[in-house]
Amino acid sequence: MSEPRRYLIQTFGCQMNEHDSERIAGLLEHDGLVAATGMDDADVVVLNTCCIRENADNRLYGQLGHLKSIKEAREGMQIMVGGCLAQKDRDEIVARAGFVDVVFGTHNVAAAPELLRRSVSEGSVVEILEEHEAYPSALPARRVADHTAWVTIQIGCDNSCAFCIVPSVRGKEVSRRTGDIVHEVEELARDGVREITLLGQNVNSYGRDLGAGQYRPEFADLLRALDAVEGIDRIRYTSPHPKDLRPDTIVSMAECASVCEHLHLPLQSGSDRILAKMHRGYTAQRYLEKLSNARAGIADLAVTTDIIIGFPGETEADFVATLDVAREADYDSVYTFIFSPRAGTEAAEMVDEFVDEAVCRERMDRLNEVVQGSALRRHEARVGRVEEALIEAPSKKDPGVWAGRTRQNKLVHFSQPEWAVGDLVEVRITKAAPHWLAGEPVRKISSAKRPRTRLSVTAV
Repeated sequence: MSEPRRYLIQTFGCQMNEHDSERIAGLLEHDGLVAATGMDDADVVVLNTCCIRENADNRLYGQLGHLKSIKEAREGMQIMVGGCLAQKDRDEIVARAGFVDVVFGTHNVAAAPELLRRSVSEGSVVEILEEHEAYPSALPARRVADHTAWVTIQIGCDNSCAFCIVPSVRGKEVSRRTGDIVHEVEELARDGVREITLLGQNVNSYGRDLGAGQYRPEFADLLRALDAVEGIDRIRYTSPHPKDLRPDTIVSMAECASVCEHLHLPLQSGSDRILAKMHRGYTAQRYLEKLSNARAGIADLAVTTDIIIGFPGETEADFVATLDVAREADYDSVYTFIFSPRAGTEAAEMVDEFVDEAVCRERMDRLNEVVQGSALRRHEARVGRVEEALIEAPSKKDPGVWAGRTRQNKLVHFSQPEWAVGDLVEVRITKAAPHWLAGEPVRKISSAKRPRTRLSVTAV
């Protein structure tokens, strides 16, 4: 009996891509393949691509150049390219890497095994659909971790942010039915999952395409339904849009025992003029009011954000406005990006207004000084406290040290040889840095769920 073929998946990009890779792995294993230990023993290599930033293109073609020589030396090896970049640039991939066996997009992940089989007899196969052939969470998945899981609640995006290519490659918003999501989470809980992360391009617009009037579910309703699932200790979600952050979502976060006290609220810019050019749908003041409302309603809330430096036309005054908002927001962590034009977006056409790279890097340094300062202050305020942590893995630098994640999504390091990945524990914080905490073990706990106080939140 011949050995089963082996596959390797490399993922570029966001959590949605990571979850798609889990589905591709599940489909391939259902088709009889097994996971490879590395590139050297892989019969099938899948590159699941991202197209949000320019270096994603460079990474893909650099990896394809490396794979070409491996493929030439290994008879029967197949290469698949899927994901957002494949959805957007199928013709360019074929032109630049004609040796690729399969090119498929974001809407036909379910077809991956069949396309792989077809390529054996037909040669290179390119199949890009404009709509999903099946809701992706209906597909089997091979999770990376036993205790955590991604759960897609919505695909696509109806916003028109000038810098974003997602609506073009993921399509319009389609919400998944609440009952189907609850059923999946119940199955995950029975399988030993303790923490789930809800995925969507704009999760807090969930449900507005389902039903009408009083029968239409909203994101707050979904949080409550999932909070009731026995065995799920933690619920996270990413990412909401500030313009759609409603008071009822804040109330649900405050009252639902399993919903973590962490809010990722992308700012992008603190300048009203730039926000308008981006089509973000809010002003800096409106953003800060929503942030203040969230912090007032949710005890011990950690807030993170995204900020783009050098959006076309950004002046020094615009950037100073961003610095001012960042100081006032006092974030726990910030993901900062220098603007990268993506073909097919409105911002990519603003060539005459592109900001000089040297100016962008100088602004990035100034912004990082502000946000790292706020992160360190907020982390130092946690020293001496006992934090709940879910163990993720041994530390990369020291196998004797565990790396865990607090409810506020903060990385914490501690030593305890008797504990294991997936354990829920308490750790006393002894040291803080801008990007991590360190502490001493206190005890292992069985569940994080505890009653919350009901409250009301002022509409903003």
